[in-house]
Amino acid sequence: MKALITGASSGIGRDMAVVLARMGCSLILASRNTKKMEQVKRRLPVPVKIITVDLSKEEDCYALYEQVKGENIDILINNAGYGAFGPFSEVPLETELNMLDLNVRAVHILTKLFLADFRRRDRGYILNMSSSAGFLAGPLMSTYYATKNYVLRLTEAIYEELRREGSHVHISALCPGPVETGFNERANVRFSLRGATSRSIAQYGIKGMFRGKAVLIPGLTMKAAYIGEKFLWETMMLKAAYHAQKKKEG
Repeated sequence: MKALITGASSGIGRDMAVVLARMGCSLILASRNTKKMEQVKRRLPVPVKIITVDLSKEEDCYALYEQVKGENIDILINNAGYGAFGPFSEVPLETELNMLDLNVRAVHILTKLFLADFRRRDRGYILNMSSSAGFLAGPLMSTYYATKNYVLRLTEAIYEELRREGSHVHISALCPGPVETGFNERANVRFSLRGATSRSIAQYGIKGMFRGKAVLIPGLTMKAAYIGEKFLWETMMLKAAYHAQKKKEG
């Protein structure tokens, strides 16, 4: 099998590459950081191709697809993304628009393009990186939470369409809670809860993807939060989310 992983230079994307390589999958890694991808490549015992792209640019999304569409990709992992902390009125608009381009537009474009190929072949896996942030609104990280809501709901809708087709194409959304990666540094936050390791999240996500599950929620705490928010008033959830986010302030 062959997998394309975006945001593969570090964190969960890097560890997904390691997990898949140990399963014998050949890999295509895509991110902005060529040096880090080279470091990942040297650790892997399978053929690895590196493509340097900035997926916050629409033209790079299409260029990536054009470069690999003839490679018979079996797995697409949309992992690239980031967050930013602060009141909506204070986070720079340029930062938010760039985040929307990477977290939403890139995921949408690549999912659309590869899904068409997978459906023609009636096989393939798509794993979209959402978050426990996708379950609710997130004061103080409003745009990031909104992007992950988009990814989660888009993935769920496509999953149901494929299920009703009787398709052998599978799509999943991975929704971890805090993870010990470079995310918090870029978002300028510190986690109020101890984060899981990126390797454990990568292993959980890959396993769930191959099982064909729609929504993958690692850990009992996040599963409980997912279930619990369905029974609470929206105003209560907003207050709880605000206080949880406030604790992350650096």
